[in-house]
Amino acid sequence: MPVFRLSQQLRFPPPDLSEPDGLLAVGGDLSPPWLLLAYSSGVFPWFNEGDPVLWWSPDPRCVLELSDLQVSRSLARVLRRGEFAVTFDRAFARVVSACAAPRSDLEGTWITAEMEAAYGRLHELGYAHSVECWREGELVGGLYGVCLGRFFFGESMFHSITNASKVAFVALARHLAERGFELLDCQLPTAHLFSLGAREMPRGVFLERLRRGGMEPSCEPLPGDFS
Repeated sequence: MPVFRLSQQLRFPPPDLSEPDGLLAVGGDLSPPWLLLAYSSGVFPWFNEGDPVLWWSPDPRCVLELSDLQVSRSLARVLRRGEFAVTFDRAFARVVSACAAPRSDLEGTWITAEMEAAYGRLHELGYAHSVECWREGELVGGLYGVCLGRFFFGESMFHSITNASKVAFVALARHLAERGFELLDCQLPTAHLFSLGAREMPRGVFLERLRRGGMEPSCEPLPGDFS
């Protein structure tokens, strides 16, 4: 199956035409119109430093149904004790930078300086958001992603203290559920996400949920409510 090369025209091929590994297209850029079109189409960027922009639509998709959030007994105790303070959109750039930092189990991350700048622009426009987890005034965990309509598309998370990223994730999921959001997209599966209640959803079902939720592909900014 071919990988599509994008022109400057704002348009993606149908996501179900992606390669078996989920790679859909090459090209375009990380400007707000391309990113907003991508997320509203069920597509996200993922590439390494020096590579062209690569766009992905994996099958299956890792998602959290907000009603399926799982909080283990040990994590519930952490939450009850109030070991961490949680904020929203207080330190977006710092969260993205921490997510981009090299990790002990990886040579590096895919979040390049170009990516940091691109999501910074989306944050300034009100579409990208962060959740911060603090301990004694120090940023020790968090996550960021893109909010469109009733969907939150998670991008990355980090922690420097055990449970900090889980606390941020739980706070986000509860925040979204209270405000009538439909789904938290986690993109790719990990044991960490599964432990919090995420599961794999067939891509066709995921795309249909986007369509039913008013997420028809568009290159125009879509309204998001994260207040």
